[in-house]
Amino acid sequence: MKKIHIVGLGLLGGSFGLAAKNKFTDIIITGTDVSEKNLQEALNLGIIDEAKDAADADTDIVILATPADALGDLLLKTLDQIGANTLVFDVGSTKAKLCALVADHPKRKQYLAAHPIAGTEYSGPSAAFAGLLDRKVTIICDLEKTDLQLKEKAYKLFDALNLKLRFMDPEEHDRHLAFVSHLSHISSFMLGKTVLQKMEDEKNIFDMAGSGFASTVRLAKSSPAMWAPIFTENKDNILSALDGYIANLSAFRDNIAASDGQALSDDMTEINKIRDILDLEK
Repeated sequence: MKKIHIVGLGLLGGSFGLAAKNKFTDIIITGTDVSEKNLQEALNLGIIDEAKDAADADTDIVILATPADALGDLLLKTLDQIGANTLVFDVGSTKAKLCALVADHPKRKQYLAAHPIAGTEYSGPSAAFAGLLDRKVTIICDLEKTDLQLKEKAYKLFDALNLKLRFMDPEEHDRHLAFVSHLSHISSFMLGKTVLQKMEDEKNIFDMAGSGFASTVRLAKSSPAMWAPIFTENKDNILSALDGYIANLSAFRDNIAASDGQALSDDMTEINKIRDILDLEK
């Protein structure tokens, strides 16, 4: 692994850069960002060694880490530009549209559809850190459509960064992510909105909010520039998830309105089973 080029130098792109530098001492990392401020910050923080608009012909891997709505055009442009021995992978939260978009591209074998399940509520190059990706799951879609030798470059990087690989088809990926990731962010944003609307005194929010509120609303601090495109790109799956969520909220509200404590308790007891599922990885 000699050379990596990163497009989008925020939390994920920056963390890939810092982690790769920790693992490959002789690596050269170039990059670009639509924000001149982010680009300069990435240079100052040592995330990249040099600012470049496009990857050199001998680049091993190009990482695309931009908002979801920019990835389609960027992926096509990047595939058109890269050398024969360069692999491109993106880190976007939606995959079906991207995989369909490049299905007939002459350089399709040079693309790997990847999604590291990693992040924080913070954004920008200053939020990046080398340990973000350690032991995180990375979903790979349509693996068989990527060139065997180029896949080895990705495996070398993923193994060095201690990523755990899982494999799905793109539609399955987008459907599952709508429920376990995208819906979580919507819930957090809407909880934050509801509290802000009803508690105009910010001091009361600060004084009365316990750890439960803080952990539940944490995702509402996430970047709107990143999440608005995800919600629209995965619209159909997210609408399905929201319909189920709203129906469950309405039923729960009805039980509260009816003072039906037993129904509430039974419902929450059933939901407690999620604890066993989430504890499996511990």
